[in-house]
Amino acid sequence: MEKDSVLISMQAIQKSFGGVQALKNGQLELRKGEVLGLIGENGAGKSTLMKILSGVYTADAGEIYVEGKKVSYRQLNEALHAGICMIYQELNLIQKLSVADNIFIGREARTGFVLNRKKDAERTQEILRQLELVVKPDTIVEQLTVAKQQMIEIAKGISHDSKVLIMDEPTAALSLSEIEELFQVIRRLKERGISIIYISHRLEELFTITDRITIMRDGDYVDTMETGACTMEKLIQCMVGRKVSWEKKLYSKVTPDAPVVFEAVDMESKDVKKASLNLKKGEILGLAGLMGAGRTELARLLFGADWRKNGKIYKNGCEIKISSPHDALENGIGYISEDRKTLGLALNLSVADNIALANWEKFTAKGIINYKKQREITKQIADMVAVKMPSVQQAVCNLSGGNQQKVAIAKWLLKNCDILIFDEPTRGIDVGAKSEIYHLINQLVEQGKSVIMISSEMQELLCMSDRILVMCEGCITGELNIEEATQEKIMELAVKRTEIQQ
Repeated sequence: MEKDSVLISMQAIQKSFGGVQALKNGQLELRKGEVLGLIGENGAGKSTLMKILSGVYTADAGEIYVEGKKVSYRQLNEALHAGICMIYQELNLIQKLSVADNIFIGREARTGFVLNRKKDAERTQEILRQLELVVKPDTIVEQLTVAKQQMIEIAKGISHDSKVLIMDEPTAALSLSEIEELFQVIRRLKERGISIIYISHRLEELFTITDRITIMRDGDYVDTMETGACTMEKLIQCMVGRKVSWEKKLYSKVTPDAPVVFEAVDMESKDVKKASLNLKKGEILGLAGLMGAGRTELARLLFGADWRKNGKIYKNGCEIKISSPHDALENGIGYISEDRKTLGLALNLSVADNIALANWEKFTAKGIINYKKQREITKQIADMVAVKMPSVQQAVCNLSGGNQQKVAIAKWLLKNCDILIFDEPTRGIDVGAKSEIYHLINQLVEQGKSVIMISSEMQELLCMSDRILVMCEGCITGELNIEEATQEKIMELAVKRTEIQQ
């Protein structure tokens, strides 16, 4: 098999939805046995192009060739039978069923009219062996980690004798070690001649795992580059059409004598061990650590969302009682969850309704809601954070990830919270939208608000934070001023076990 031979060619692909043109000139060329990165801002057309290739959508115009033969898939099954399988970011597994049931659902082995469970288990075991994945076929999926579930999705794709696997943000919920495991699987698939289209907002991953990178912007094809011949700066500029700064913050603007506006002492729960921190006025306090370090759990304690075993919280030097999110809001503390789609937003409601969720008292008099006032005020706050939308009546589910995040922020700004906890504020957001979120956070601290920012991206913490606290296994293992902070020092503290844990 010739590695450089073209397996898939997509040319001049166009697609519109209700008068909005999602794809103007979609192009893609995939070679046999390569990993092709596909990048672009939210709304660039990546997902639409891949859904056309995988049979979810039909193109309005353009041509698709698979192994030199012109095709037009109108159903998922047509693409699957042709060996093209898409693995979505939101995993599509049935949690209560076994691994074998998930892989072969609808295609179970039978002896006459009776399901042959033994045969399905054997087939499953063979696929798992190919992936070097140690999981029993009868294991219930909900008992597996997210990383293992990701591997089961890949196994399901392989079970269709796929020639092409499309992976959409496959590492979004994985730890560093789990990402490396996934990369090992991808390399083994590549050795078997399987081609992979790898969609990711984590640009640094592309330099590790891809052979070439295709860039899209505003529904148009921009360029395809050999990975070894491009730089991060060049990728970003091609994606967003402008230069975006990723320089480390050199010093903090927060003076040593700035007042402490928020303090937590000896916070404890089943996942957090005697964690203490303080936050100054106008400060961005970064919170670093590996997955499972306890960062989100600490944030939820501060917000009153989880039960607290021990600890005290102070605001402006006075102790405050926080045993629920309502208590936190009453004390001017807002929390933007890492899971914005489930915990941060009501996706089927409008922008106006989402911003109003924590603020109905502003639009209500004697039990009657003034919807005109709601629309006017929510539009003002949405414009303030630069939400791109046709109107505040737009359903949030139809916005890009970056604009959804802005709506989540707008909700707490209208509440006039002066302490904001951002948990993974740019997860699943493209590089251009990230820049906008950073600008917004910097504006907030310039206005005198204070921010605790949790992030798994060390570069993000180094660009934004004034100080960085690092956690490991529920404990705070160290503090770094931004002047001394480096990725190496953060990682050293992120794997450090403190004496508290002995």
